[in-house]
Amino acid sequence: MRASIRRRWQLYLLVIPPLLYFLMFKYVPMGNAVIAFKHYNIIAGIWASEWAGFEYFERFFNNPMFTTVVSNTFLLSLYALIASFPIPIILALALNEVRGRLFKRTVQMVTYAPYFISTVIVVSMAILILSPRIGLASDVLGFFGVPPTDWLAKPDFFRHVYVWTEVWQTAGYSAVIYLAALAGVDPGLYEAAKVDGANRLQKIWHVDLPSIMPTIVVVLILSVGSIMAVGFEKAFLLQNPLNLSQSEIIATYTYKLGILNADFSLATAVGLFNSVINLALLLGVNAVSKRVTGNGLW
Repeated sequence: MRASIRRRWQLYLLVIPPLLYFLMFKYVPMGNAVIAFKHYNIIAGIWASEWAGFEYFERFFNNPMFTTVVSNTFLLSLYALIASFPIPIILALALNEVRGRLFKRTVQMVTYAPYFISTVIVVSMAILILSPRIGLASDVLGFFGVPPTDWLAKPDFFRHVYVWTEVWQTAGYSAVIYLAALAGVDPGLYEAAKVDGANRLQKIWHVDLPSIMPTIVVVLILSVGSIMAVGFEKAFLLQNPLNLSQSEIIATYTYKLGILNADFSLATAVGLFNSVINLALLLGVNAVSKRVTGNGLW
């Protein structure tokens, strides 16, 4: 090990900053999760506070909001997964078949650029476009005789707005992963498929998809493993009192408990419960994937 460090000390030096980052901001804070099992007192501190056992977990499970926030989080995440997972794959496969460089690069730039727009700007754009008075959606629908509708005031439309703005923002960026995998496909496979008389769709089905399947499986496992970890920022910005019945998810509920109500122990218990569910989903999906496809994260 010492000889390896002496020979490659530059590489080990580059590894130190990310290791310190994960140590300080990921692993050290895990110890503070003990707040979920204590009557946390700011003055006494974390470790001097009295133990509460599973009291805060019981409070959360018995809370009428438990079913609402868990079901909203799961349904929103599942909808987002179903809608956003296949689109980057289809986009990457389509771009891989394009022979015109200028058109291909233009499409990549147009689909990739929204990823660099901040969530606040995306939500502001969605609010303006869907505005019942000045929104583009109301103008277009009004042309066909449809009266203006306040889409964000209707709970049933919250998930659609959240998911499809997410798809628009991330599809191009996610497609880059699959384009990189497609770039590594052996050209000999295409030649063999051509000799066998395969058309473009058959090449995609029998060459491209099997070649990028390990990448697809890994991305799917990671996506399912974080299915309960819906992003807080967009949900909170799109949330209003009228759509609260479907927009209140675990992340926003935890924020209101911990920051607004200063109930740190209960908020930590809710967040810890969410993390345990994500971990169980990750382990389960990885085990199923290894059994079915032979590919997994480990």
